[in-house]
Amino acid sequence: MNLILLSGGSGQRLWPLSNSIRSKQFVPLLKNAAGEHESMVQRVYRQIMAADPQASIVVATGKRQVSTIKNQLGGRVSVCVEPCRRDTFPAIVLACAYLADVKGVRPDEPVVVCPVDPYVDDSYFRAVRRMADLAGSPHAANLTLMGIEPTYASAKFGYIIPAGKEPVSKVVSFKEKPDEATAARYIARGALWNGGVFAFKLGYLLKAAHRQLDFRHFADLQANYALQKRISFDYAVAETEPDIAVMRYAGEWKDVGTWNTFCEVMSEPTIGKVLMDETCRNANVINQLNLPILCMGLQDMVVAASSDGILVSDKKRSSHIKPYVEQVQGEARFAEKSWGSFTVLDVQPEATTVRIVLNSGQRLAYHSHEHRDEVWTIVSGMGRTVIDGEVRAVSPGDVVTMPAGVRHTLIADSVLQAIEVQIGAEIDVGDKQKFDPPAL
Repeated sequence: MNLILLSGGSGQRLWPLSNSIRSKQFVPLLKNAAGEHESMVQRVYRQIMAADPQASIVVATGKRQVSTIKNQLGGRVSVCVEPCRRDTFPAIVLACAYLADVKGVRPDEPVVVCPVDPYVDDSYFRAVRRMADLAGSPHAANLTLMGIEPTYASAKFGYIIPAGKEPVSKVVSFKEKPDEATAARYIARGALWNGGVFAFKLGYLLKAAHRQLDFRHFADLQANYALQKRISFDYAVAETEPDIAVMRYAGEWKDVGTWNTFCEVMSEPTIGKVLMDETCRNANVINQLNLPILCMGLQDMVVAASSDGILVSDKKRSSHIKPYVEQVQGEARFAEKSWGSFTVLDVQPEATTVRIVLNSGQRLAYHSHEHRDEVWTIVSGMGRTVIDGEVRAVSPGDVVTMPAGVRHTLIADSVLQAIEVQIGAEIDVGDKQKFDPPAL
């Protein structure tokens, strides 16, 4: 099975635990069978491997998420990096061109595209496996969708109107996100939730892509990606394709994109240093700070605390968080990066390049990396490196090399700017968002 996982998100839905680099799918709040915390993307990967151990997975994402994906999944998946944001159709085309030109997937092979962060039971990916089989058959529809059996009238989802009630049937039409009353009428007509999962033969999608986008092959598309038009997959393909089938899915499926829905799947009401008294009811508290949080009398509330900020919200109201997070981030931009900042400059299969600005008196403490080398070039400022216990003064123009397996720390004696090149598979620039250590 060739599977493309779409990984995006602004990182605002589960603020302050999520941010622009660590979107909601990377926050480790779930638990696996061993009782260990895992993220949604780690859970999804585990479920895919259970359904199809031979699955070939490509994660389509932007530059900011590459390091976190590599950190959480290692080299077990391929990553197709969007040079900039261009909506779902160009992103899927780029990943399909990657499959064809880099991975050598044949035009007649089936490909399934789905979100990276559904909260589902194991039957979901067995259904995805069946979708791949359907799409790969000689008489398959050009496009096969997964239709989720709705459990209530929701205004959050789009709807698929099938021609019949069979497990697999033709699609009559699509409906955009309606109000709840309209959604109830759709459901009465047999409508299914559109879960954003679809399958096709690789050659079909590439032909559709060449009709709408200007490119020859993967490298060409990646180099000229910023010139491509912004358009969603639904508008570019699904709503214009006459030969579409939908496969019903009735297993567990939840869109856990907000705090109120995420709290429903958490295995415990509190995480971190939290004490709730006996008067708390239907409350979840997640604390990533080293300071304890005491809660009394909370009713239907969620509290989340990290170095980025603190959220205290009624659970229902928490789904309206996004515009307020934008305001908070705009007002507290410096405070949320008190150690400094970093920017991912380039991502290649063999290396990632990052610009680091470290404020005076701060340090970045790294554990040793067994699978990658690092090279730092000091651009401006004065500081020190500590490499396996040896201290060295650094200044502009100095180049410092850290082989794999060596522990190292960068200390800023003044505002210091460095270019870091990470060479190898285990890239975890995303971890730097956690740094706010004391000065040495």
